[in-house]
Amino acid sequence: MVEYEACIMGIRAVIECKIKVLEVYGDSTLVIYQLNGEWETRDPKLIDYQKLVLELVKEFDDVTFCYLPRDENQMAYALATLASMIKVNKQEDVKPIQMSIYETPAHCYNIEDDEEKDDHPWYHNIFQYAKNREYPNQASENDKRTLRRLAIDYVLDGEILYKRRKD
Repeated sequence: MVEYEACIMGIRAVIECKIKVLEVYGDSTLVIYQLNGEWETRDPKLIDYQKLVLELVKEFDDVTFCYLPRDENQMAYALATLASMIKVNKQEDVKPIQMSIYETPAHCYNIEDDEEKDDHPWYHNIFQYAKNREYPNQASENDKRTLRRLAIDYVLDGEILYKRRKD
């Protein structure tokens, strides 16, 4: 039922936008195949939902229902995460979200080419703090606090830095 309810809400929102051609992607094989007419709807609770969806789609010139497996539905998870992060008042207009798709992971764009390269491994500052209780030269108070918090999760055995675990 939840899948049908989400479908109905989405279709109603699209109708308000005056869109006439619609592709609906869903990760419920049951709902998608029932709406395509490939499977019979036997559950009495679902029959009314199916009828409502089929009534709503009459507003469109063309509608297709496409099955998209859950593990391939990354965009839906990303949008759900974004939606859970913001609060919207009913009186406010919601600004559109502009998205870009990059071939390289986003964290790689945080590293600028002109940054100084120090040839130290990522754990160097943690190692130095665990060994000698020394901070990097230009460390701010916030940097020092963060380094202390990170170092708690590591233990130094001679010259080898280990991450603390239950064992």
